[in-house]
Amino acid sequence: MNLAERHGNGLLIDRIDTLRSAFAHVKSKHSFEIVAAVILPDHLHCIWTLPDGDSDFSVRWSLIKAYFSRHIEKGEKISQSRKKRGERGLWQRRFWEHLIRDETDYRQHVDYIHWNPVKHGYVKCVKEWPYSSFHRYVAHGIDPESRGDAVELFPAMAGE
Repeated sequence: MNLAERHGNGLLIDRIDTLRSAFAHVKSKHSFEIVAAVILPDHLHCIWTLPDGDSDFSVRWSLIKAYFSRHIEKGEKISQSRKKRGERGLWQRRFWEHLIRDETDYRQHVDYIHWNPVKHGYVKCVKEWPYSSFHRYVAHGIDPESRGDAVELFPAMAGE
């Protein structure tokens, strides 16, 4: 999920408590589990598990974006098309959805999520980024803390 104005925008980190509240609010009304996540200054990545028989990612993202937008001050640039629709200009309209196919696909996506702050140059190793589920993976013994130190563990991401 991306902010509309990405470059130089640190809104998601600056307002991390509001974003956390948005997730908690939506989870209380439309259940889902956050399997992996990383919040960067201008975008975020998540893997969610929804209840059986429920595949409505869109409503959850819409509600998260709406909650966050309602709880922060206005001031962003708003395009004419957004003005006509009465929309704020904080978020890109679309998001990328992918159904995890198997354990290998799952691990690759978790690694991509956890490696993202390194990829974007915010930190030198995964464990340095505070807004990541990597720390939960370490705390629960799923990953060793050293996993995020080695580029060779993230071969798909190292060349990006």
